[in-house]
Amino acid sequence: QVQLVESGGGLVQAGGSLRLSCATSRSIFSIYTMAWYRQAPGKQRELVAAITRAGNTNYADSVKGRFAISRDNSGNTVYLQMNSLKPEDTAVYYCNYGASHSSGTNFGPIGSWGQGTQVTVSS
Repeated sequence: QVQLVESGGGLVQAGGSLRLSCATSRSIFSIYTMAWYRQAPGKQRELVAAITRAGNTNYADSVKGRFAISRDNSGNTVYLQMNSLKPEDTAVYYCNYGASHSSGTNFGPIGSWGQGTQVTVSS
């Protein structure tokens, strides 16, 4: 089973920043689009951002201009830099891998969900 290890969450005040990391195997990282999801209490899991092998990115409207997804191909790690955080960004954040359009849109996860990392933004 492919392991996805998320880290970097924490408690931050509104307006602050956090950087999340997700490490996985080279065999997965070299083939698939990587993405970040989040799930807030009582809500469905939603796609936050995706990045293709070529580095094309796609974002949810709610995070555009504030979040940036990137990937370190040598370290098999995908990052989510989150700036100008809002209380509504509070959620458990998960990474996953899968297929997408070459632009990064239409992403579909195929991996098993990990434990995620909790992000809490206080007002």
